[in-house]
Amino acid sequence: MTRLWTTVTIIILLLVFIGYMVFDLALKKNPADEVIRMPGDSIIADKWSLINVFEPGKGSLIAVAVSQSGIIYLGGDRFIASYDSLYNLIWEHGTEMPVTALAVSTDRVYAAAHNIIMVFGTDGKKVDEWGPYEDKSMITSVTANEDYIAYADATGKRVFVLDIEGVLKHIIGNSEDPFIIPSPYFDVVLGKDDILYIANTGRRRIERRSIDGTLIDYFGTEGTAPGAFCGCCNPAHFTVIPGGFITAEKGINRIKILDSKGDFVEPVSFTNKFVPSQPLDIASADGRIIYGANRADSKLYVFNRD
Repeated sequence: MTRLWTTVTIIILLLVFIGYMVFDLALKKNPADEVIRMPGDSIIADKWSLINVFEPGKGSLIAVAVSQSGIIYLGGDRFIASYDSLYNLIWEHGTEMPVTALAVSTDRVYAAAHNIIMVFGTDGKKVDEWGPYEDKSMITSVTANEDYIAYADATGKRVFVLDIEGVLKHIIGNSEDPFIIPSPYFDVVLGKDDILYIANTGRRRIERRSIDGTLIDYFGTEGTAPGAFCGCCNPAHFTVIPGGFITAEKGINRIKILDSKGDFVEPVSFTNKFVPSQPLDIASADGRIIYGANRADSKLYVFNRD
């Protein structure tokens, strides 16, 4: 009899234990719920408002730049065009190849197309053409200040620094100090103080370098946290603004503000329906209005701080 009661007791305990496990598993959250959500489900509220969506209607839109006076320059599939702050066309110019990057400084506009740089006056007249400096180059970014012009070549994984006449002065990214560029996203920004900011995307960081390429410091961490850069190659695009940076990412297509040390400040656009694999090229003259050229739908998205 004792043996029977012992057996019954063991069976009851096993049933209770199994029931508890089933109940616990039913209530337990899926581990996927614990990770940071994709942009459409982001729990971080965007701090900027989308105030305009402008469609130039000239074909694929790839690049954007904006002057200190608020003139907007757009480039894409065989065109470069200039607009005022109300999106009225000022001038346009046809090109033989797609414009892949734009920069504006003082009275010059620089438009990269494959392996050359076209130089325009702000009145739309073409004044010069430079390159190719290397036949197999693929220029993905161009930047300028009063003294220098620099461009990033995603094929050669190097940055070229030119003087204002287009004469080559420095090449950055030699075999001893290479950039890791897994995909054709490679941005460079030239500051007023002749400091170069370069996206070393394979390392998920932005580097500060002197005009001759000497590494000063860098910032950036890998991950999906709001202030980190995820995936194989980010930030895909970025620009420098007073007090910090604006970055745009691919994979998780999000735009955010970082301070001058590279620390996360706030999201511009985390909750969006942008194509994850096609990040927006971004530009801002003052950090108050942000322009994003979306190649996926050939529209310009304009953001303003709430």
